[in-house]
Amino acid sequence: MPINTPSQFEHLYRALLLPRVIEDKMLRLIRQGRISKWFSGYGQEAIAVGTAYALKKDDYILPMHRNLGVWTTRGLPLERLFCQLMGKEGGYTKGRDRTFHFGILEKNIVGMISQLAAMLPVADGLGLAAQLDGEDRVALAFVGEGATREGDFHEALNLASVWKLPVLFVVENNGYGLSTPTPDVIPAENIADSGIGYGMDSVIVDGNDIMAVIEAVSVARARASKGEGPTLLEMKTFRIRGHEEASGTKYVPQELLDKWAKLDPVERFESLAKKKLPAKKQAEIRKELVEEVNRVAEWALTQPEATSTAELELADVFASPKNNNAATAVLPSSEAKEMRFIDAISDGLRLGMRENSKSVIFGQDIAEYGGVFKVTQDFVQEFGTDRIRNTPIIESGAIGAAMGLALAGYQPIVEIQYFDFITCGFNQIVNNLATTYYRWGAPINVTIRAPFGGGIGAGPFHSQSMEAWFCHTPGLKVVIPSSPYDAKGLLLSSLDDPNPVLYLEHKKLYRSLKGMVPSESYRIPLGQANRVRNGSDLSIITYGIGVSWALEEAIYWENRGVDIEIIDLRTLVPWDREAVIESVKKTNRVVILHEAPKTAGFGAEISAQISESVFEFLEAPPLRLGGLDMPIPFSKQIESELYSAQSRLREGIEKVMAY
Repeated sequence: MPINTPSQFEHLYRALLLPRVIEDKMLRLIRQGRISKWFSGYGQEAIAVGTAYALKKDDYILPMHRNLGVWTTRGLPLERLFCQLMGKEGGYTKGRDRTFHFGILEKNIVGMISQLAAMLPVADGLGLAAQLDGEDRVALAFVGEGATREGDFHEALNLASVWKLPVLFVVENNGYGLSTPTPDVIPAENIADSGIGYGMDSVIVDGNDIMAVIEAVSVARARASKGEGPTLLEMKTFRIRGHEEASGTKYVPQELLDKWAKLDPVERFESLAKKKLPAKKQAEIRKELVEEVNRVAEWALTQPEATSTAELELADVFASPKNNNAATAVLPSSEAKEMRFIDAISDGLRLGMRENSKSVIFGQDIAEYGGVFKVTQDFVQEFGTDRIRNTPIIESGAIGAAMGLALAGYQPIVEIQYFDFITCGFNQIVNNLATTYYRWGAPINVTIRAPFGGGIGAGPFHSQSMEAWFCHTPGLKVVIPSSPYDAKGLLLSSLDDPNPVLYLEHKKLYRSLKGMVPSESYRIPLGQANRVRNGSDLSIITYGIGVSWALEEAIYWENRGVDIEIIDLRTLVPWDREAVIESVKKTNRVVILHEAPKTAGFGAEISAQISESVFEFLEAPPLRLGGLDMPIPFSKQIESELYSAQSRLREGIEKVMAY
């Protein structure tokens, strides 16, 4: 990107100087006690401005704390930007997140979270979307040198290289984490060497020379545009201020501060540009920008603090579907046929893929192999390898990439090989996917499928029911079908939902449970429970495999004159409180049943709601039945006779009925 003319130099100088002027103002304000916190990028402006300057406006940028120049170079209105930085009414996050923790898709900026390196896999997803669309578009993601030790950094680089994605990874190596010098935590002198291990081009750049930054990013972008894959760009710079302003810089040797002060990016460009942009003109531009920034900052300080109501806040935890008409259940018709649980899931997936050309499935061994449980068997023959994609063993990287795809308008579906392995992607789910819509209004349509549960002698790491962890995460929906009919209808609703959905499939039911399933496409609304069995003497509230246990037990009690009602929640978030309350008010006795360990299981939430809402209707205390609070043993006998709640179900019903 040649910069030769006086007008080009002036344009670039304005872009470089503006974040510095804002920095100067914010630092004065924090010293005056008029604002409370500031993450400074002082001395690093050339990186943020240079990268944004070199990219096209359609390219995605995923900035971090010290990249103010990205937002200013992309032309965000200063009034609204200052309201955001100061937590005032009118900011981009409505007071829900701080400073630079936001994105704005109109400007193709994707906001960060505090868990560093987490946005790098998201850039992979954005790059994949551009690749699938055949667009000349790249994604550029920033990360600090400290976060290059995190798993997401390596997973993202690996995936980008394997898929030859148009992604640029920019490492801002500014010498320190919070207070720890880089050599104390990174054994290699150059982080760019990491790229070699992933087969990608790696470049070391003088991050305080804006011309060098523009040149390096332009070259890397051109490579990506030609299908030559990602580039790792290590920008050498220095953090002149503290990690955040309150931290200070007492731990930094003065000689380092003196050395880097001489390499100030603004002063270097001013010296370079003198022939095209005389000192007098530079002074005029600075004066103009200082006056504008002072005006806007002082105005923003007078704006009211961001406020809200509980109703408004809760209304923005989940995105509303574009089609707000509630789906209605489709009863098995003459075209229905008997299917196994696993086949109903596979059929729903196939229909969803046919209905939406933007649907993409990826996970470990899911393409030619068809997945370890063969749910996607033969999918690759119908949909091709672009839409049915094997990933490396990178749960976090795969889920993060799915978020990027969703931001670009796709409908990604991630298969986690076993639910137990989802812990490796926990951060991406609970801190990234689940919070984004609430924080800055970007819907995240990602469905994560995961086989879960025990009963098959698979031991501690292939049998867990950890659904309660995720029910404690606002912004994430949790779906657990119990029948082939529900499995298909709930899956299609999950695929449509504009929010992240965790869809859990019980492994033991895959090939042991059959039922009638319509061949056509149908939806079951999320959050709508099902009265599986009508009764009058006792309610069993359950979900997943617990429904099969309850139905089996109900037959035993029917022969003894006890009429049991069974409510299948179907979804835990949102869950159908009304259906549960209605049932308990009718039967006056309740057993809450799930496979997961009893302590802090989802049954505790149900029990609490019942006690709070219909205590006066109860003839006996609500009884919770869950697994023993222990890891799940490999021995089938120990699991079924000791661990499993099923082994205590009859005794529990006897206790409630005898109270």
